[in-house]
Amino acid sequence: MRFVVERDALAEAVAWIARSLPSRPVIPVLSGLLLQAAADGLTLSCFDYEVSARISIDADVTEPGTVLVPGRLLAEITRSLPGHPIEVDDKDDVTLTCGPASFNLVTLPIGEYPRLPELPRLAGTVDGGVFATAIGQVTPAASRDDTLPALTGIRIEISGDTLTLVATDRYRLAVRELRWNPARPDLNTAVLVPARVLGETARALTSGAEVSISLGGDSLIGFAGAGRQTTTRLLSGEYPKYSALLPSEFSAATTGCPRS
Repeated sequence: MRFVVERDALAEAVAWIARSLPSRPVIPVLSGLLLQAAADGLTLSCFDYEVSARISIDADVTEPGTVLVPGRLLAEITRSLPGHPIEVDDKDDVTLTCGPASFNLVTLPIGEYPRLPELPRLAGTVDGGVFATAIGQVTPAASRDDTLPALTGIRIEISGDTLTLVATDRYRLAVRELRWNPARPDLNTAVLVPARVLGETARALTSGAEVSISLGGDSLIGFAGAGRQTTTRLLSGEYPKYSALLPSEFSAATTGCPRS
């Protein structure tokens, strides 16, 4: 494998993928970041059996190939490299050369790495900026107590062209509705997505960019847009019946200040 890639593009892609790497992998190989060089560019990905992340960037590939390298180490290296194009080859170990700087990375056994899941069936699309804002508004209300796993998630309710995001930690409740473009107008379902994964997904979304949301039965959800793709397993468990806590009407209303 051999390719040349812009330093900023690689550093940004590796930093985004590294957010999904497990901090304490159950097996060492899951700490790896998969590099796949092909004629159409470079794809970086990771998977720990729960969350997967994949991003594609432009690269000048002279020799296609695939390697698995320590992900967090690669993130530290690319962050500190000077602003020159990076040449990568794997004749022995993986060598990164950037101007006067050069690093060698020992590869991990690619044969032991799990196969990344494919995106499930498309459920619909939504504006990335609107979706990111909605996630940012409800995520703070999600619980961080792992003894109550259902409350560490954000409930996404789909009813026609309306998405409703809900989060609660038993003391706070956040609900946000937004419009989206469903693939099927009769789609009516609800899923529970880990709040941490949704929060990381929101960081990569920009206004105007279309984000695709895919659903695979009761076990998997995927988000894709701007060359980035994330999948995660859904949470299980009964979610609190929050609708009874929301008032149907208000006894007071604000008005403009009286003129002096």
